[in-house]
Amino acid sequence: EPGQDPHTYKATSLARQSLEQAQLVLYGGYDFEPEVIKLVQATNTPAPKIAVHDQAVPSPIMAEAHHHHDHEQEKDDHKDDHKDDHDDHHDHDHEEEKTGSAHSDEELEPDPHIWHDVQNGIKMAEVIRSQLAAVNPDDQELYAKNAKQLTTELEQLDAWVKAQVATIPKGQRQLITTHDALGYYINAYGFSDSDALQGLSAEEAPTAARVKELVQKIKKSKVPTIFAEVTTNDKVIGTVAREAKVKLSEQKLLVDGLGEKGSDTGTYIGMITSNTCAIVDGLGGNCSSFDGKAAK
Repeated sequence: EPGQDPHTYKATSLARQSLEQAQLVLYGGYDFEPEVIKLVQATNTPAPKIAVHDQAVPSPIMAEAHHHHDHEQEKDDHKDDHKDDHDDHHDHDHEEEKTGSAHSDEELEPDPHIWHDVQNGIKMAEVIRSQLAAVNPDDQELYAKNAKQLTTELEQLDAWVKAQVATIPKGQRQLITTHDALGYYINAYGFSDSDALQGLSAEEAPTAARVKELVQKIKKSKVPTIFAEVTTNDKVIGTVAREAKVKLSEQKLLVDGLGEKGSDTGTYIGMITSNTCAIVDGLGGNCSSFDGKAAK
């Protein structure tokens, strides 16, 4: 359902029946929806079972599932000795996350939020096209035609996002959110830095030390706005905003799925454009409307 956290989704008996009757089973992958993955793996069906994220992006960003506070720094905090290397430790160097050089392998997991880079959305569409054609070859020309049209629209969307982000003053291209779900977006669209209260998982509540740490970083960075999310409680990120004396965006980001069916954010393109304009306007840029066909 829209607004539901896929990480905590609980499968129903109807979902089980649907899987048993399906000719093709498509799901996210990279442990994005753990209950769905368990259900798919446990379902006895001859239908192909395809993890779309895994096939579309076989080399994902590797990131921390949970943010761990630096306890040595916590000791230093009590002495009011705030060192720059502490901030460096928590800056998201996404090149290091890709290679795993910043952390031990035990701390890293694949980031499943691949669709926030529109180029990955194009790759997902191709995976879906090829799988549909394989199970229903009679309609493969229709699938190819639709995929080609969608790819054209997504290429336009990708260029549009880049142009909008470019309007943000360079010193303010820093994205602070509730959990670490926008790594692909940050990498693809030219953000200089990012941080989040929580890692890839939004289930574990952030500690008081983590909140203090993020507040200090925001004060130093002078970022004007931070962002809550539709699928997470905004109480703690609201506290961070108040203590850091920055604005909490009134528009929550859709980071784990689409909005309500029939709404402006009920499609992939609508979700990307909504998030982008919230981020761009919040960080001092000037977001213009997207004129792609699928956005209407």
